[in-house]
Amino acid sequence: MTSFIHVEKPATHPGIVRAEAAIEQVRAARRGFDGARGLAALLLAAIVSSLLVVADRLVSITQEGGLMVAWLVLWAVAFIGLAFFAGTARSLAVRTIAAARNVAKRRAAARADERFLAYAKHDPRIMNELNVIATHQQAVDAPVPTLHDALRRVNLGQYY
Repeated sequence: MTSFIHVEKPATHPGIVRAEAAIEQVRAARRGFDGARGLAALLLAAIVSSLLVVADRLVSITQEGGLMVAWLVLWAVAFIGLAFFAGTARSLAVRTIAAARNVAKRRAAARADERFLAYAKHDPRIMNELNVIATHQQAVDAPVPTLHDALRRVNLGQYY
């Protein structure tokens, strides 16, 4: 009589499952991170602090009796500056971050092209393919003939 023993072995390791979950949480956190938000806050703080310095200069000129009014004006300038320049600082920060990312992408592409061309110099097959592509691109970049010229060439048998 034959008996079969079925051993239940898990298909995944619990440690690997935990590591993959941790890596996915880090990826999700990176996707949610927006560097423009911090830069916008920094720009907003700089703008408002410069307004506060100007307001403080104006307040320091006043007499001691108007100190409470001067503090109210100072805080009003601070909150009005926050209200007016928050959107501007945010859009400026977003544009700055986007420009920095585009510069980084262009530099990475240029480095990749340099590495590829350095490798192609040592491999004649790749260099031959690049020459064929360049020749084909030059042929494609030729001026497009007019309809009259194209029909004349077809009638003369220059196109098959």
